[in-house]
Amino acid sequence: MFHLIFVLWAVLVVPGGPALAEPPASSEISSSSTESPSDWHYGAYLDLSYVTNFNFPENHLWRSRSTASRHNELAPNMGYVYVRKDAGEGSRWGMELGVQGGYDSKDFAYLQGERKVDGADTWRHLQRANVSYLAPIGNGLTITAGLFNSLIGYESLYAKDNANYTRSWIADYSPYMMFGVNAKYPVNERLTVAAFVINGYFHLSHPNDQPSYGGQWAYKMTPRLTATQTIYWGPDQTRISLEFWRLYGNHILEWKGDDLTLAASYDVGTERIGSQPGSPRTFVMGGNLVAKWHVSGPWSLAVRPEFYWDRNGRWTGQEQFVKAVTSTVEYKFPYRRTTTIVRLEHRYDESTGAGGGFFRRGEISPGTLGLAPAQHLLLLGLLWSFDSL
Repeated sequence: MFHLIFVLWAVLVVPGGPALAEPPASSEISSSSTESPSDWHYGAYLDLSYVTNFNFPENHLWRSRSTASRHNELAPNMGYVYVRKDAGEGSRWGMELGVQGGYDSKDFAYLQGERKVDGADTWRHLQRANVSYLAPIGNGLTITAGLFNSLIGYESLYAKDNANYTRSWIADYSPYMMFGVNAKYPVNERLTVAAFVINGYFHLSHPNDQPSYGGQWAYKMTPRLTATQTIYWGPDQTRISLEFWRLYGNHILEWKGDDLTLAASYDVGTERIGSQPGSPRTFVMGGNLVAKWHVSGPWSLAVRPEFYWDRNGRWTGQEQFVKAVTSTVEYKFPYRRTTTIVRLEHRYDESTGAGGGFFRRGEISPGTLGLAPAQHLLLLGLLWSFDSL
């Protein structure tokens, strides 16, 4: 827990320390000139699913995954409540506080086998916990400190915010949240830049007491087309010399039409492993294309082809190359301040390589399940949310 506290102390207390900002999905900037009741928001969310895995593994688990990982049973994957105050010109201080629970909150913030921060099983229940300040500098510099939405990635930990119910491979193996400080500044109407200092790649992992660093730019190429790049650089092992730092890049190109949204993501990461003979260089790469079409009224369709290559097994724990296609039908029903979303989804994953495969029915030895090279999933998801907006 020390290195979590250290990042905030270094930035907020040390004179001249870097000041950082809030990610796109955190508190929005209010355009009102004075504080009003609308600056405060509160809400709740509930996510239930039943995923049929046609491999029918006895352990009911999706191998190498942390979200939507419970299969062939009714799964309460996520629930949370939150309160938020937006920062604006009339009231420059903002905050977020939320608590969460469910299967998706269990293993989302560290890699398998990594040392966790002290009290990780308690800290994982924080949905957000931060304060923000809109500084009257130029076009407005937003500084956020605490636990905030990750600047890396296109998809959210929360299924309701995504086009598909299940998350992509690059989403599950890049951070959904960050702990530290960030600063965001709109240079002009097209270009926004941000920087961050955080406790590590995954905020509940604790390989050392050193902070990590990163930056982001987002550029509106046209009113509908936006390009975003985020770079992460930091030590994520017990050996902290620069040669062992992780370098990870996230790249997003999004086009938003009236009824059609297209988004392409490409991630690449590398680091040398100091604990292995010869300190081999690991490499991971993944990409996907998300297409969501609002058909009519409450109906929408979405499809997402993707791939993920973990050459050395550093991220997933297995040397594998994964191909997947996810197709989703959505029915969305807003009523007063609530929104109910029902999703029917089919997903096909294929994993090859020395460590590839998914759990299947039957043991190959006592206590060891067999593996299949592919799996079909068919799921029904119910997403309910209440927001005071």
